[in-house]
Amino acid sequence: MTTHSIFAKALLVCGLLASFCAPAMAQSDYPNKPVKIIVPFPPGGTTDIMARISAEQLTKIFKQAFVIENISGGGGVIGAERGAAAPADGYTLVMTGVGQNAVAHGLDPNLKYDSLKDFAHISLIDFGPNVLVVHPDRPFKTLKDIVDYARANPGKLDYGYTYASSGHMAMELLRQATATCTDAKKKLNCNPLPLVGIPYRGGGPLINAILANEIPLEFINQDAALPFVQAGKLRPIAVSSLQRNPLYPNVPTIAESGYPGFQALSWAGISAPKGTPKPVLDKLEAAMVQALQTPEVKQRLESVGFVVPTPGSAAYVSFLKSEIDQWVSLIKKSGIKPE
Repeated sequence: MTTHSIFAKALLVCGLLASFCAPAMAQSDYPNKPVKIIVPFPPGGTTDIMARISAEQLTKIFKQAFVIENISGGGGVIGAERGAAAPADGYTLVMTGVGQNAVAHGLDPNLKYDSLKDFAHISLIDFGPNVLVVHPDRPFKTLKDIVDYARANPGKLDYGYTYASSGHMAMELLRQATATCTDAKKKLNCNPLPLVGIPYRGGGPLINAILANEIPLEFINQDAALPFVQAGKLRPIAVSSLQRNPLYPNVPTIAESGYPGFQALSWAGISAPKGTPKPVLDKLEAAMVQALQTPEVKQRLESVGFVVPTPGSAAYVSFLKSEIDQWVSLIKKSGIKPE
């Protein structure tokens, strides 16, 4: 064998090794440049806050910048689309949540992504209940008061909602749970609670409407309701989680108010595009598990009524499947149409 042929083979081997080793080396030192987290909502909302808490912790753990990019529109769908279509290299992550990754599958027949197939889910970050609130000038003190009045006065009790929000879904679930049926055991010929929905464009206008007593009741996230409840400007009737919320210890759940199993949560998680290398996902998952177990993060979430869930990918995927099933089924049953 000539010196030239030996050299050529050596070059070939080096080239093959480089083609296999370069990606592995890139993954082993991940992240070696800033990582972007897409938030599919404007700055200042709950999802944005959760993303910034996560980015802060990931920056500390990896000693590399995790930066936020807000891409709002379409109830979170536009940002989710962008996240699903991003390069699967670990340098673009996306905040996933109840609206764009569960409710949207029942409302948008033209959705460009499948939330179970087009994302690699890293971890659920938080979940919390919606709170059924009324204006304090209204006579309602319990859920039974509301249900009894609505049944006795069909079409005369309004509620406010933001289309496709967790509060919208919570109210539709309540209307179905409190339906009157000719055959209650078999749930046949059922008529949902005869409330009249008034749509609002965004959480801000929705809260302003009930504070001004324009509408009598609505479901809103527990963190958004808290300051107004504490100030006596809203009266909490019930929470939509299975267990009572620590910040609302004297407020019953809907489940314990006569409707067992009732649950409608607001939640957010962090995900990557499908195809992101497993070593990168493993690193991100481990970091999020570490972050969510720190006393600092737990205190920040729990201080506004959020529950810190079981972290990690497997728990998140299982939770997401159940959420998609619940809301797609409810939307079909309720006949809610796309806007």
